[in-house]
Amino acid sequence: MRTLKRTRTSRTTRIAVAVVAASALALTAAACGGGKKKDDNSTSSQSPSSSAGATTSGLQLPDLHGQHLEVAAVWTGPEQKNFQKVLDEFDKRTGAQTTFVPTGDSQSTFLGTKIEGGAPPDVAFLAQNGVLHQFADKGWLKPLGPQAQAQLQQNFSPGWQKLGAWKGKQYGIYAKAANKSLIWYNAKAFENAGVSEPKTWADFLKTAETVFESGTAPVSVGGADGWTLTDWFENIYLSQAGPEKYDLLAQHKIKWTDPSVTQALTTLGQLFGNKSLLAGGTKGALNADFPKSVTQVFTGSNPAAMVYEADFVAPFITANTKAQVGTDAKVFPFPAVGSGKAPVVSGGDVAVALKDSKGAQALLTFIASTDAAKIWVSGGGVLSPNKSLDFSAYPNDVQRKIAQALISAGDDFRFDMSDQAPAAFGGTKGEGEWKDLQDFLANPKNISGAEAKLESDAAKAYGG
Repeated sequence: MRTLKRTRTSRTTRIAVAVVAASALALTAAACGGGKKKDDNSTSSQSPSSSAGATTSGLQLPDLHGQHLEVAAVWTGPEQKNFQKVLDEFDKRTGAQTTFVPTGDSQSTFLGTKIEGGAPPDVAFLAQNGVLHQFADKGWLKPLGPQAQAQLQQNFSPGWQKLGAWKGKQYGIYAKAANKSLIWYNAKAFENAGVSEPKTWADFLKTAETVFESGTAPVSVGGADGWTLTDWFENIYLSQAGPEKYDLLAQHKIKWTDPSVTQALTTLGQLFGNKSLLAGGTKGALNADFPKSVTQVFTGSNPAAMVYEADFVAPFITANTKAQVGTDAKVFPFPAVGSGKAPVVSGGDVAVALKDSKGAQALLTFIASTDAAKIWVSGGGVLSPNKSLDFSAYPNDVQRKIAQALISAGDDFRFDMSDQAPAAFGGTKGEGEWKDLQDFLANPKNISGAEAKLESDAAKAYGG
């Protein structure tokens, strides 16, 4: 995030995600037996054809020789490399030539400038649902064509379809999802401290204190990237305040000065306000970007013990450290806060067409297919909401269990709150919620000041 997070705008519909129950994510247990999903539409066992215009798994793609397509997304590093495999297969099948364009964290600004300048990419993956609404209202998005619609309806549940629609038109495909309620940990650090995976927030803080006493920095926080801090807040808020309040705050139907926000910031301050629990103290947390926050848990002579982040961390760990996911690097669900349930917040990237062209629609059709999903998830760190995808496509048991939890949740979920907000509040580097929570990390005692600033910035962005 990023390199990995992002998006929003004015919204009337709330979108939400609770990939239900922490128990569904006992991720570090033994293998789940590699169980396969049964589905008559599943085609993952068939081998893809490499000829342009060919039919594979019932999927027909046009001959696009001579056509050049630009595809924009926020991803970099392993995330980009995994997706490039999907583009490479699309190029093989159609004869097209695609180019990936990274947008950076301020995605709506980057894409808006390109669109207004008359040079938009053909397809973009929007990291925030609010931006889909914003761009659709501006007339910048092209509705899905019939072939892309057919793949979407075949392979995605109504809830995921609805996320890509706006005002009665289907614009996007949520082909990439994330479970954002996970805490990754260094198994050796836990063993040395004699601690086990905590299930409640109180136990999480006790675990962190015990780890500190063992001589290891307990929690790595990537505070240099403000989006990571919104994820911390959202998980605590969903668990503590509950889904109904979560929906209201996501739509700015209650203010950021509401007592439920005060309570959540107070809880978050129990971690952020204890310098001993943060790797590098407050200064270290503010200076650590997302990549560093992950690598410092799995590298060095005395690595930190834990880092919060979504499932997309897995390939990053594999690519940038020697830790093996599932043995050296393990994961547990975000702990339940107080009397609340363990939260599960999900995010996702929605593919949309910015040009009305045969190539853009063909790529969206492929992205919505099970063939593309199988290629994409095989590299790890990617969850697909594609219900026709065989779970065996995932590279390891950790990823397989996370995916099973996502699919088994059906349409019972809560979506990343900041990704639902207008971009000026929830998706812009150095502004709005990202900056306000960085300031809170720097001074976690100033809860009233943080609330007031969050409310002021939210009111401006939501237009109220």
